[in-house]
Amino acid sequence: MTSNAPVVVIGAGLAGVTLARRLGELGTPALVVGEEEHRPYNRVLLAEVLAGRYAPEVIALPAPAGLVRARVTGIDRAARAVRCADGSVIGYGTLVLATGSNPVLPPLRGLFTTAGHGLPGGVHAFRTMDDCLGLSAAVRPGARAVVVGGGLLGVSAARALALRGAQVVLAQQAERLMERQLDPGASRLVLRHLTDLGVEVHTECRVRDVRCPGGAVRSVGLADGYALDADLVVLACGVRPRTGLAEGAGLPVGRGVLVDDALRTRDPHIRAVGDCAEHDGTVYGLAAPALEQADVLARSLTGDAGARYRGTRALTRLTLTGPDTPFDLAAFGEVEGGPGDDVVQLADATRGTYRRVVVRDGRLVGGVLVGDVGTVGTLARAWEGAEPLPADRGPLLHLLTNDGGS
Repeated sequence: MTSNAPVVVIGAGLAGVTLARRLGELGTPALVVGEEEHRPYNRVLLAEVLAGRYAPEVIALPAPAGLVRARVTGIDRAARAVRCADGSVIGYGTLVLATGSNPVLPPLRGLFTTAGHGLPGGVHAFRTMDDCLGLSAAVRPGARAVVVGGGLLGVSAARALALRGAQVVLAQQAERLMERQLDPGASRLVLRHLTDLGVEVHTECRVRDVRCPGGAVRSVGLADGYALDADLVVLACGVRPRTGLAEGAGLPVGRGVLVDDALRTRDPHIRAVGDCAEHDGTVYGLAAPALEQADVLARSLTGDAGARYRGTRALTRLTLTGPDTPFDLAAFGEVEGGPGDDVVQLADATRGTYRRVVVRDGRLVGGVLVGDVGTVGTLARAWEGAEPLPADRGPLLHLLTNDGGS
């Protein structure tokens, strides 16, 4: 089967679906090619599905009018067509790569089956809806679960499994949780939140192997020789942009598919957005930049010659809901501070709240808030605008000590 479309988007995640919707609003139909069988969904909320708070349909995105379920296997740039695994060929005027990212699978002994593909029984990545549903079906009260990785995804997965009644151990190789986003004070509050839920957290802990007699996991071996019994293992070791199609087509790739301010690759007929794209040396891997890129590209493809993507000052937001122990966190910019920076920090151990902002040369350059984060909107706008703050600390202290500034 051969078909043609003016704009073809490979990937039915948040970036691809948002782009197709915006193009439709601007009068340009797009064909979206997605390989997952599920209706497009918001990947950010998968942990809420795992925790049992949301049913899968709750996090579904509006399905594009033109949606084809197929796996693209190659791009023929000369013919301006893509080939699919089912033998179909789809021609395009403009092709958009919104292929997202794959989970990083660490090089652990015993991780892959002797057949050379697939994970052993009980070992799960946590990236797709299928991953989430498989893990959700496997978890049960009292199950021994080991989460490998203490970043944003690992923290979310550990909390969700604990809420489902599992006995959870989180193994983090770095010296603290979410070390890329948080300063030590905020990391300690995340640790406290998890331990209050019964999660056993080990930092500076390197996993060496998974032990799977009979093809199913039974324990996880650590570098110090200790072993953790495990019925389930969740690999939350980060993600890597999916660049295989771009590389196969001869397009320049760094960590992601290289794009300019118009989100063009070296081929003027091929663009890239979202987790797979690398702009000005940055791969974001977050929802906000993907949405901004989709909007810019939609305007560019519908005749707005001034539509340019200049980068996103991205904010990390983690909201972990639950019946008795909600947890809210926001972080942006540089949260550690350096020599000569003015750091304002307020902590309330009783309420479990923490607020820290970093000011440099009279401008807000970063901040982290844990607990009551009602001020995050105003602080983030001050950071995004990079405008000088009042010389008097009063307005800044007022923001930090009063909720509702959002």
